Amino acid sequence: MSSSNQHETLGFALRCIAPYRWRVAGALLALVFTAGITLSLGQGLRLMVDQGFVTGSPELLNQSVGVFLLMVVALAIGTYARFYLVSWIGERVVADIRQRVFDHVIDLHPGFFETNRGLEIQSRLTADTTVLQSVIGSTLSIALRNGLMLIGGIVLLVVTNPKLTSIVMLAVPLIVAPIIYFGRRVRRLSRLSQDRVADVGSYVGEVLGQIKTVQSYNHQAQDRARFSTVVEQAFEVSRSRIRQRAWLTSIVIVLVLGAIGMMIWVGGLDVIAGRISLGELAAFLFYSLIVGLAAGALSEVIGELQRAAGAGARIVELLRTEQEISAPKTGLVQLPERLSQGIAFDQVSFSYSTRPDVPVISDFSLDIRIGETLALVGPSGAGKSTLFDLLLRFFDVTGGRITIDGRDIRALEPAQLRACFALVSQNPALFYGSVADNIRYGRPEADSSAIEAAARAAHADEFIADMPNGYETQLGDAGLGLSGGQKQRLAIARALLTDAPILLLDEATSALDARSEYLIQQAMPRLTQGRTTIVIAHRLATVKNADRIAVIDKGCLVALGTHEELVRHNGLYARLAELQFGTATI
Repeated sequence: MSSSNQHETLGFALRCIAPYRWRVAGALLALVFTAGITLSLGQGLRLMVDQGFVTGSPELLNQSVGVFLLMVVALAIGTYARFYLVSWIGERVVADIRQRVFDHVIDLHPGFFETNRGLEIQSRLTADTTVLQSVIGSTLSIALRNGLMLIGGIVLLVVTNPKLTSIVMLAVPLIVAPIIYFGRRVRRLSRLSQDRVADVGSYVGEVLGQIKTVQSYNHQAQDRARFSTVVEQAFEVSRSRIRQRAWLTSIVIVLVLGAIGMMIWVGGLDVIAGRISLGELAAFLFYSLIVGLAAGALSEVIGELQRAAGAGARIVELLRTEQEISAPKTGLVQLPERLSQGIAFDQVSFSYSTRPDVPVISDFSLDIRIGETLALVGPSGAGKSTLFDLLLRFFDVTGGRITIDGRDIRALEPAQLRACFALVSQNPALFYGSVADNIRYGRPEADSSAIEAAARAAHADEFIADMPNGYETQLGDAGLGLSGGQKQRLAIARALLTDAPILLLDEATSALDARSEYLIQQAMPRLTQGRTTIVIAHRLATVKNADRIAVIDKGCLVALGTHEELVRHNGLYARLAELQFGTATI
């Protein structure tokens, strides 16, 4: 991780913690208090040895033990306050980070998710933030506490016995050098380890999300082999990181305890010679252990801090992703409450950013009148669904413009633009939740009577009534357990309840059985009444009665007219009609 990235990650963490500065101050105060009490225990130990054990006085021993116990009680109270406040800050900050990341990601344009795996983003939102929670709510506190103990212990060592302190201090450069050397390697491996763990989660989600396809093709053996490869790659990176941390910890322990051993030898000779008291040596031993344990603990937590730095960098990288589809900073316009004009494609061209040299839409111009039903037909890959994506401004045109009610859609607030549309897709999106929740998805404030009226109009009430809890029946992920026709009727009910002025139907009946298609066709007049409707269809029987039909091929508008006109005058449409109806005649 570069120095600038480290600074950016640190700045991000500080901005997240800043709103809770008073709790942070309380936690730091408790941390300083507990560190001070712990360091004072050495003096209590010195009193017990010199005034209690050496003098043989029960009164002095009682006093020194009483003082020692009071210090222990104060330490316990301070530790409680520190642990509670630090843990609260960790949980609160990470909850804020998760909310911030989700709020940012949910507004990113769909093109971002074509080049970034959704499950990897999910890993950043869960696994990486969990690492941060552990560090902010625990590891950081441990690091600060041991840092204070290390500094305070060294100061008290010098005060207690400068000669013996010099022996301990000889080991400090030897301890710092491996921390710096191995710390850099741990930091790099920590970031790589987080990436490999994200790969594991992404692959699991991908396979389990398509488990029926996996099992129907008997692909389990290949998936097991591939998953094993992904897991082993993650393990190898983690093994390298663990090896570096183990070396760091072992070297620090040898150096610190070796220095303490030398100090005990020299101090023991001084006690025998009468140059220092036994209590002074005991206090010095206590502070030496404090310094040694603090140094060892710091070497341990440095690896965790480096791992958190890697996780934080991944989160910052995600938050740094710019929103390509947004309202203009200047020249924002508003749509009227009721649209009086239609939709116009004016010499529209479009290519995906990943394939800029491959035009998907070329010089496309079409006026759609208010209130009419227009069908888009043509071969697969002709660009029909892309036109829907451009209308909804999931992508911006690379040439020309699209207007609604005479206003360029790029000058509109995206939320206001999309409020004009109700979409019924070929594979309707249903979400975990109740039937009623899914119907009111586009209109969260709708009451039960409006929901039931929309379901009746969509001919969905008959199967909803047969469900265990009716409209409160909980659906599985993506509507698991419902047939294609039932999903489509719920999607139509949702569109009816949304009551948007423009309806987009994307192959809404192409994969249904005859009964489901019949019921949906029965619901269509109610759905399209009083709305501008654009229908994508491969089955011409479903659009024969459209006001107009636009024939699209290779991203271009090649013909426009009614079914009868196109059969007579357009070869492509006539061939499609002949294939489906068995004749090219009217």
